[in-house]
Amino acid sequence: MTKKDFQELLPSIPKQPGIYKFKDVEGTIIYIGKAKNLRNRTTSYFNNDKNKAFKTRTLVKNAASLEYTVVETEHDALLLENNLIKKFQPRYNVMLKDAKSYTYICIKNERFPRVFFTRKVIKDGSQYFGPYTSKHRTKIILDIIKKLFPLRTCSLNLEQKHIDAGKYKVCLEYHIKNCLGPCVGYESEETYNERIDQVINILKGKFKPVKDYMNAQMAIHAENLDFEKAQALKDKLYAFEDYQSKSMVVNPKFEDLDVFAIKEDNATFYVAFLKIVNGAMLNTDVVEVVSKADESEGEVLSYTIGKLRERFNSIAPEVLVPYEVLLADQNIKQVIPKIGDKKKLLDLAEKNLKYYILQAKKEALNKTKKQTSAERILTTLRDDLNMDRIPLHIECFDNSNIQGTNPVASCVVFKNAKPSKADYRKFKIKTVIGSNDFASMTEVVWRRYHRLISEKQSLPQLIIIDGGKGQLSASMIAIDDLGIRDKVTVIGIAKRLEEIYFPEDSIPIYINKKSESLKLIQQLRNEAHRFAINFHRDLRSKHAFGSGLTDIPGIGEKTAEKLLKSFKSIKRLMEAEQSEVEAVIGKSAAAKVFEYFEGQD
Repeated sequence: MTKKDFQELLPSIPKQPGIYKFKDVEGTIIYIGKAKNLRNRTTSYFNNDKNKAFKTRTLVKNAASLEYTVVETEHDALLLENNLIKKFQPRYNVMLKDAKSYTYICIKNERFPRVFFTRKVIKDGSQYFGPYTSKHRTKIILDIIKKLFPLRTCSLNLEQKHIDAGKYKVCLEYHIKNCLGPCVGYESEETYNERIDQVINILKGKFKPVKDYMNAQMAIHAENLDFEKAQALKDKLYAFEDYQSKSMVVNPKFEDLDVFAIKEDNATFYVAFLKIVNGAMLNTDVVEVVSKADESEGEVLSYTIGKLRERFNSIAPEVLVPYEVLLADQNIKQVIPKIGDKKKLLDLAEKNLKYYILQAKKEALNKTKKQTSAERILTTLRDDLNMDRIPLHIECFDNSNIQGTNPVASCVVFKNAKPSKADYRKFKIKTVIGSNDFASMTEVVWRRYHRLISEKQSLPQLIIIDGGKGQLSASMIAIDDLGIRDKVTVIGIAKRLEEIYFPEDSIPIYINKKSESLKLIQQLRNEAHRFAINFHRDLRSKHAFGSGLTDIPGIGEKTAEKLLKSFKSIKRLMEAEQSEVEAVIGKSAAAKVFEYFEGQD
């Protein structure tokens, strides 16, 4: 969308709150934004500010039209913006960069519910708690639940009719007292669900009801003089209190609240999140947020708060933030702490951000240092050939024929500097009569890449032709006919002096003989030559053997192929026992073969 296009639209844009949508030439929404003043906000995209961010200039360049909707207040604009972003997922809007796989604890929607670890959320009525950013923490929680409450782990269908029919038997889990045997009716659904209620309390961070439940059960056992069970419950209570003490890292007087901090580093925003429930820190996370249209830090924080609260199923009525931001839910209380325990929580979130960014930079540096040999070789090859891209996918062609017979060609494929033999291809020359290496090269290159294009497969970054200028020029006829000259790099390698030729350049380049990149090119050339020679040899052998056998009355090509596959040569076939030949082609055909050979003798 040009500035002139916008100037024509400008008089109709009001100075009121609302949302605006940029669309591309196909009418697809590529960005949705909100504004207190629609005219001022949209004008900012088309002013002459030379310091305007590249991503903003890219957005405007790809936009073909602008639409807007007027609302009553800025808050209404935020709500509408959130709903539309969820619906249309525009490519240039803010997004959370997720490389993590989050874990959940599921309480299955079934009779006698199971409690287990999962990474998938299935909308089947089951309850999911999390996500937990640490699998280790999830395991700790499940271990304490297993220690406190015996629950079933099997996936049996415990409908009452199956239990009444005696369909199941107790398993090892019952005998080692990890389960109380609901599958055989040893436990009622009511008492089982009482324990599930306490599991839910633990997962929600409500520890007091759990302790009250355990104390009540302990008192019942003591009253019934069942002191062994009472002592077992007391031990479990100690274990639970130990787990609770490790979770109590903040003021126990706090109610539910969420803590958010934000920091920008190298054009990337990082947001830290702490989830506090009943004074216990249940979850922490740091996410990277990618801004694609030059949003302010406050706009990014506003967006991320909503996303993280939704992800972590938070209904906390209060959030701690470094400054006030516009939130979709106006009932949420925003607190900007200056002193006290709440300020310490905000400082903790900011400290998490600091260490996360340092760790991210360290990992990026280590990744750069730990370059594999393949990466090193391919980077050198890119530089030696002056390519724009690293040639992760390379293909090499070679022709083979002897005195014009059985002309064939081969294409070998290397990916990440290693042979990808599943992608190798053999070609029988179809359109060329006689020995014409140049025309044969044009044919096989055209056939190879016409097929890749028609099947919508990726093209290689580098194509190597085994031969000098003539072979290279012949291959370029096919490349130009397919219209892919600007999509691939094509070179020819002449054997005598290992000269590297480029299309339409009569002067070759020479790569250092000790260079790893030249060795890779030579490896590709030699592999293509070997593959073509073997294919040609197989064809000649098959033709000679097959043509000799098809002279036998009653022996066709398919029968000859079976004999070729089994015996490899006429000599071995003649030396074989008739029973061996019969096992391959049957009695009737074997008799014809032996009758023919006897006549030849």
